Amino acid sequence: MRVLAIGTRMPQWVSDGADDYVKRLPREASIEWVELNASKRARDTAESRMLEEATAIERRLKPQELMVVLDVEGKVISTETIAETLATWQSDGSKIAFVIGGPDGLHPSLKAKASARWSLGRITLPHPLVRVILAEQLYRAWSINAGHPYHRA
Repeated sequence: MRVLAIGTRMPQWVSDGADDYVKRLPREASIEWVELNASKRARDTAESRMLEEATAIERRLKPQELMVVLDVEGKVISTETIAETLATWQSDGSKIAFVIGGPDGLHPSLKAKASARWSLGRITLPHPLVRVILAEQLYRAWSINAGHPYHRA
């Protein structure tokens, strides 16, 4: 799995939080983080910034990857749904790229190309925090599928 995320130079707590969960995963369920530069704030509009970031994301996507965008307007998913979906994709041999947008969100053209649009809830989360939450949820989904006691719900 890969995570393509807009934004570099995250605060240390973000790296520490995400890394903590990534280190717990076995090698066959590893996560590669790819940080992409955010568009310069001097751009005229949010639309032009999102388009620039979408282009950067598309350049880094691999042809065989299923793109899952994290989007507040996407389908609200449960941890169990993440686990079931990941198990299906892994049994199919699918490669997955999760996409976290920048402060302006993701361009509609990128959302339209996604294999799935997932929402972590209807609240707006700071994009750095989404990295930590995604890492934890991917670890929790793996723990469910592996029968590991971490998930107790």
